[in-house]
Amino acid sequence: MKITALSLIATLFLSAASALAQDEDLTPAAEATESSAADHSAASDSPPVIVPPEQQVADKAKELAATTQARVEEIAGKVDQNETAQKAAEGVLGPIYKLAESLNFSAFHWLAFGLMAAGVVSFALQLVLGKLVVLFKGSINFREIISDAIGLVISSLGLVLTTQAAAENSTFTHSPAAVLSAAAFGIVVGFVLYRWGQAQEVNAVTGQRATQTPEK
Repeated sequence: MKITALSLIATLFLSAASALAQDEDLTPAAEATESSAADHSAASDSPPVIVPPEQQVADKAKELAATTQARVEEIAGKVDQNETAQKAAEGVLGPIYKLAESLNFSAFHWLAFGLMAAGVVSFALQLVLGKLVVLFKGSINFREIISDAIGLVISSLGLVLTTQAAAENSTFTHSPAAVLSAAAFGIVVGFVLYRWGQAQEVNAVTGQRATQTPEK
């Protein structure tokens, strides 16, 4: 009987120890589960990131620009490899090259420099002083402003390219007398052209007012 009682007591003691060990093993897992659930709940409760409309438009514009650039480069590459396009380009540039070779002397570069300088002076004065004169007369023409601005840009580019070509193919740029005389020629001709253009605009404004004035 004593042995049986001791056996029962030992069995109960081992069962209690085993249950306590299982409880201790389950406690960290439960705590980890509760922590994960709390983190998930906090993440779901946080507000979503809102992208401003301006940022969306900027991102779409960048994406469209990148796509367009890639497409243009692809098309340009195909055109460059096309034999028909190469022959067409040679047909356009061939006569220009021949004409440039036949006019490759200092006098031509002097004249070209003077005319380009005249264009720069004329359009610059017309764009500033000419439009002020017309504005003082109570009129303004935006088409004339755009036209004069484009003429100024073209003349400026022509002057730069002419100077570059003269420096590479003639002695024009090495002669101060030639450069100064061509510049003086361009200034005089440009001022004359400016006066003509200003007179035409003033006459146009005067005629427009006379047409709009009702007869008594």
